[in-house]
Amino acid sequence: MTRLLVVTTIAATLRAFLLPFAYHFRSKGWQVDAMAQGVSKSPECLQAFNRVWEIEWSRNPLDPKNLILAPQAIREVMAQGNYDIVHVHTPVAAFVGRYAVNNLRKQGKCKVIYTAHGFHFHPGGKALKNAIFLTLEKIAGNWTDYLTLINREDELTAKKYNILPPERIRYMPGIGVDLKYYNPDVVAESEVGRVRQELGVAEGTPLFLCVAEFIARKHHRDVIQAFAKLARPEVHLVLAGRGRLLEEMQKLASDLGVKNIVHFLGRRDDIPTLMRASVANILASEQEGLPRSVMESLSMEIPVIGTKIRGTQELLEGGCGLLVEVGDIEGIAKAMAWVLDRPEEAKTMGKQGRERMAAYDVSQVIKLHEELYAEALA
Repeated sequence: MTRLLVVTTIAATLRAFLLPFAYHFRSKGWQVDAMAQGVSKSPECLQAFNRVWEIEWSRNPLDPKNLILAPQAIREVMAQGNYDIVHVHTPVAAFVGRYAVNNLRKQGKCKVIYTAHGFHFHPGGKALKNAIFLTLEKIAGNWTDYLTLINREDELTAKKYNILPPERIRYMPGIGVDLKYYNPDVVAESEVGRVRQELGVAEGTPLFLCVAEFIARKHHRDVIQAFAKLARPEVHLVLAGRGRLLEEMQKLASDLGVKNIVHFLGRRDDIPTLMRASVANILASEQEGLPRSVMESLSMEIPVIGTKIRGTQELLEGGCGLLVEVGDIEGIAKAMAWVLDRPEEAKTMGKQGRERMAAYDVSQVIKLHEELYAEALA
């Protein structure tokens, strides 16, 4: 029996991206275990994986504590699990995990695969930060059998800096989106009506949506300021997500005089319905790998207003959305106005997005993982 250990920094990453992979490989007779902070408290993870391992570490990749306690905990798990493949995701888990199991890897006892969900160094980043994270990736590349990248820019970057030999670098179209779940045909009009009733907005009222954690790099401030600049009181803005900047953004909406038409919904389990209720989805981030909310929106035939960054640009190629520069509040406002003033063109843009997402279907990405795992085990 093949044994696979999936390691992420926090359980939310497992829930958001990796459960379909666990179910698939378990159906093939594999033992699929997971390690993350908070994983033992996640009912979804407890159901999806054969076994889960709790681990404590900081989300700050540069926190020295991560290299003091976590490696020993990982080695103890490896001794019990006797895993054939260790697949690491997200910066902390990827660096510490590869460091911890490198001796086992060199002894031929396991293969190590790293999926980078967007390198922490990128053209828009600060020089010092970029240099630090590039150096860390080069160091950890020595502890890695295969590196998978989820956007073409990172693939080219990995080869440019020789993080791994080219033959051990793989591009995959994201981590996959479930086109059966994110399907406009499965969202009933009654569900859209329920959302509108919850928000207290009438049928036909245009809604813009933003689905993102309230952290600095997502640039919620730009979205709210652009919405205020739009100055169309009949239009509403809906923000789904949680995070440390939530209260600050609520105050901003109040200060700008739009609090009555800006809705902060927190964490939601009905994202497809929210998307179908919207005229466009907005993501103003300064950094992404391959943004899931953009993929989900396009799958739902809802156009996207995004920033000209790695990942987002790639997804919106071919007229699937509108692109603006990072921090361009005026540009976001103009893009909103375009969507409102050209509804038929916006709908066509959304339909093109659904067609584009065929290559990103989770079933296709799982097949690519099957091929990679087979090569690693050969």
